[in-house]
Parts: sequence; structure tokens; C-alpha cells
Amino acid sequence: MSAAATDLCSILIVDDMEENLLAFEAVLGPLHQRLVRASSGEEALKAMLREEFALVLLDVVMPGMDGFETAATIKRLDQTKDVPIILVTGANPDADYTYRGYAVGAADFLNKPIDPWVLRTKANVFLELHRKNRQLAEAAAEVGEGERVVEAVAELNRIELRIRESSAPAAELADQVAAVGRDLARLRRASSPPRPSP
Repeated sequence: MSAAATDLCSILIVDDMEENLLAFEAVLGPLHQRLVRASSGEEALKAMLREEFALVLLDVVMPGMDGFETAATIKRLDQTKDVPIILVTGANPDADYTYRGYAVGAADFLNKPIDPWVLRTKANVFLELHRKNRQLAEAAAEVGEGERVVEAVAELNRIELRIRESSAPAAELADQVAAVGRDLARLRRASSPPRPSP
């Protein structure tokens, strides 16, 4: 997989008005990320359970589930609770919109009309954060595999010492060596890249 492919993130855009979805796509298009549309809170939740998103851009005023209800539900689900949400509202929001937005777990708040530069800048910050978290998770997985290999090698060394000291029956030690060897082989296969087919 190329570096460009691994850097590609998905952004969920939620708005019940087609012209707003088109405007958000035009503003976010230059970021060259995967943009996914949803026209309701219910549709947004289904999309979030199907794939991983780096960011959700969520309109507050929608029929059915509004943006506050949708954000609160996203934050309650284990699978989606860490996804940052930018709530978007009209030019004259109610005084308590910002408070309610942060109370349901929104990371940021934008008023329409959206300044394209501000939206792209904020989105870039969350995309970069998502990439760094993904890199940390991959590094942690590699470290975990490496620690298991080290433990398996240490166990082989202990068994070898017992063989030299003859402190255990040979058959028992042979079984232990075989078991650790199988574990090592499995760990090495899991951590090595697949070979290309001829």
C-alpha cells in the first residue's frame, strides 16, 4: 500500500440540504480525502458503523434527529466515541447552541456561512491528529509483537539452560522447545510482509 493510500482519511458530511452538502464538498475537495455524505442523523449513524471516519461535519438543524442528538449518540457508542465532531449552524444560532454543542461532545463549532479557509484549516488539524493516532496504534501493535518474540526467545534460552543442567526429562523439554518454536514461527509469519505471488 502506498503512502498516499495510507494517508487517505474519510470525512463524514451531514446536512439535510443538498446545496450545503455540495458547498462542503467544494470546500473540502482540495484536501483530497474521501468525503462521505449523509442527509440525516440516522443515515450518519449507519455510515459511522460501516466505516472509520477521521472527522464528522454535522449540521445542527435537521428534521428527525438534530445535530445535538446525533452527536450525543455518536459519543455514546464505543466504536465512534473518539471521532471528532464539528457542529455547524446557521448565521444566528441560539445563545445556548455553543454550550449544548460542547456538552454533547463536539470538538468545535462553526457558523454559516462557512469561511472555506477556516473549515479547511480546522479539518486539516483533525486529519493530522487521526493520522498520528493511527501511526501510534500501528507502532504499538508492532511493539506488542516484538515483545512476544523476545519473550519466546527468552523461554527458549531458559529451556536450553535446563537441558544443559539436565534438570528435567528430555521428552518434557523437547515438547516445550517445540511449542515455543511453533509460537516463534507464528509470530514471525504474522510480523513479516506477505510475499508477492509469481
